[in-house]
Amino acid sequence: MRIAIIDTSAGRAAVISDGLREAGLDDLVLIDPAGALVAQIEAAKPEVILINLENPSRDLLEDFFAMSRALARPIAMFVDQSDAEATGAAIDAGVSAYVVDGLSKQRIKPVIDLAIRRFQAFSTLQRELDEAKNALAERTTIDRAKAILMKRRQIDEPAAYALLRGQAMRTNRRIGEIAEAIVTSEALLGDME
Repeated sequence: MRIAIIDTSAGRAAVISDGLREAGLDDLVLIDPAGALVAQIEAAKPEVILINLENPSRDLLEDFFAMSRALARPIAMFVDQSDAEATGAAIDAGVSAYVVDGLSKQRIKPVIDLAIRRFQAFSTLQRELDEAKNALAERTTIDRAKAILMKRRQIDEPAAYALLRGQAMRTNRRIGEIAEAIVTSEALLGDME
């Protein structure tokens, strides 16, 4: 597992690196926090990002949170000081583990493990939510297409659905695609009438 380490202090970065190596994790990449973070991280292709900030300013935290939102990777963040607002912002930004005043060599590996598990759980929930939203949108489109067919052909709902299903089977397409085409054509034809 490749781990990117971002730290404003070379000494603390060395402590983190030692702790990770002692835990059997030695594919480490040090990222220069003064450089272009996203570009460096994309070039390094880490599976996990570990950020350690001594006393971060609001602007610095916001930069890291913006980076966190842009990257689809587990992020563990260690800070020496924090408040409820910064903690909430970290969670909203997708930081998987946010640890205040807890950097020690023994804790690094368990925190990374936690960040990975939380990231995976969140990713699963996000994927399921996206699938549910897509299914609902498709269902709405199918219902609209059935209504159009019912009105145009003077048929009932089961017959309209049978038409959609039959066309989908004949053309080897999903019912949602057929429904989308009907709704789109109705919108175009409706504008012309």
